[in-house]
Amino acid sequence: MDLQRCGWVSKDPLYQDYHDNVWGRPVYDSQELFAKLCLDGQQAGLSWITILKKQQNYQAAFADFDPYVIATFDEQKVEALLQNPGIVRNRLKVNSIIKNAKGYIAFVEQGNDFSAFLWSFVGGEPKLNHFQSLAQLPAQTPESEAMSKALKKLGFNFVGPTICYAFMQAVGMVNDHTQDCFCYQDKSN
Repeated sequence: MDLQRCGWVSKDPLYQDYHDNVWGRPVYDSQELFAKLCLDGQQAGLSWITILKKQQNYQAAFADFDPYVIATFDEQKVEALLQNPGIVRNRLKVNSIIKNAKGYIAFVEQGNDFSAFLWSFVGGEPKLNHFQSLAQLPAQTPESEAMSKALKKLGFNFVGPTICYAFMQAVGMVNDHTQDCFCYQDKSN
């Protein structure tokens, strides 16, 4: 018997695994949140499955998303990354990860907790939505707009309100599994 999943999930086993075990599961680790935010930014103008298929390549190319290593990347490193067929070879997107790393470091070196900051936009705990169909899911919300503005103020880019909402969905800040999805009830993991 096939499991009932959210309507956006294809038959691709990688996509199904991502939906079943990653998407919508709460993430609280600051570096993991930083990595996911950067990956979601790479999605701009593309489908998520494109980035998901390149995720391991991104992790290798960007030092497992260690912001302290990424912040040291110079123009020579950027040029090398732009030759890497395993990632999206877009100069703005590559530079955005470096810029975001620098913003992340500046923020935490001021004594701030990146995870607590991001989670504050949903009151510190997952928000369970009750959508019956994909058509009901918003592309952005007042919370994602506020997150986007705050991140941009910290020096981040590729963090518009739509990207921020996709990020919020992915890291479990909002549970947007549709009510007919088998993951909808399984929100505690």
